[in-house]
Amino acid sequence: MAAERTGVIVVGAGPVGLTAAYLLGHHGIPFTLIAAEPVLATDLRASTFHPPTLDMLDVHGLAAPLVAQGLVSQTWQIRLHRTGERAEFDLAAIAGDTRYPFRLQCEQSRLCALLLDRIRADGRGEVLLGWQVDAVSQDGAVATVTARPIDAPEAEPRTFAAPYVIGADGSRSAVRAAAGIAFKGRTYPETTVLATTTFPFEAHLEGLSNVNYVWKEGGTFSLLRLRQLWRCSLYPDGDESIDEALMPASIARKLNEIAPGAGDHPVGETRAYRIHMRIADSYRAGRLLLAGDAAHVNSPSGGMGMNGGVHDAFELVSTLAEVWNGADATLLDRYTRRRRPIAEQEVLAQADRNRARMQERDDGRRREMLHALQRTAADPDTAREHLLRSSMIAGLRRAAAIT
Repeated sequence: MAAERTGVIVVGAGPVGLTAAYLLGHHGIPFTLIAAEPVLATDLRASTFHPPTLDMLDVHGLAAPLVAQGLVSQTWQIRLHRTGERAEFDLAAIAGDTRYPFRLQCEQSRLCALLLDRIRADGRGEVLLGWQVDAVSQDGAVATVTARPIDAPEAEPRTFAAPYVIGADGSRSAVRAAAGIAFKGRTYPETTVLATTTFPFEAHLEGLSNVNYVWKEGGTFSLLRLRQLWRCSLYPDGDESIDEALMPASIARKLNEIAPGAGDHPVGETRAYRIHMRIADSYRAGRLLLAGDAAHVNSPSGGMGMNGGVHDAFELVSTLAEVWNGADATLLDRYTRRRRPIAEQEVLAQADRNRARMQERDDGRRREMLHALQRTAADPDTAREHLLRSSMIAGLRRAAAIT
């Protein structure tokens, strides 16, 4: 069967793939979006949107409806649980650098739903949800993707041909594998247990922000508030197995330790996950291009992974639009030059430092770090510099200067 021609093939329908598809349509580039999930994922994944991401979405009228569904968090904290001492950063310090001087706490699934609605309303590309990619290949003239519907494996597969394929298909990317691009890095030793609860921690922990990274006796946890619930990152105790740590009684005990004697801590969604730090050697191999988790994965500490992937999509599609309109294809190498160093030096490195700080167990070192952070937060100039980095604005400015 002859291949069906399209402009760009996007593999993956998370926030990165959907952002890329929407932007392709915005630039008048036809596309085919292919994803294995029959419906958009609604389980709790990334839930922090940084200011520059909102600035980018705002240009397309997507920030306001997202903000309306989320929780505005102007401050974030690092805390000592036993004493309540904290370093608090107020994003008002960067109000001159962004239209959105806050973190938005909102499920990434809400952005995905907004994007898919826009894509379908615009009608500029084909969306195939519930389609499994069987093969990805390229030659000097074209890239091809063969896929079939998951609910009808006996059906005749369809083969699509396009000048370019965007792999936004996650850390196990089929596009990256087909491109032969190495994905080097490491896996951290600890396992995180995610749990959600409607328990009102804000009523029981004095001065709590909506975003809190907390040292406790012999360990750590984080509390991130959404509109209807708290997202809690917990860890197994001692020699507790992962299965044991996921038991309702274990999770309830850990939540009760955060706010003891304050009543029931109802548990909602739970899951365990390992944390990786990896980055692709290149974001491009010929006609195959990578974005988001297909290109880089990092510790979620600081909430930069999904944001960085959305930034990838904006940079990549902007560059593809130039090539589509006549620029030489070698311009696509600029995408790697701009995005990979920022991912490596700003996103992965910051997330790694954040993780290492919160994994510190020595009380003396914890206090040293806390006092240093308090000094940083108290000085207007150093606070602004710190927030420009942690909010990803500084990295984007660096990238924009790369030719």
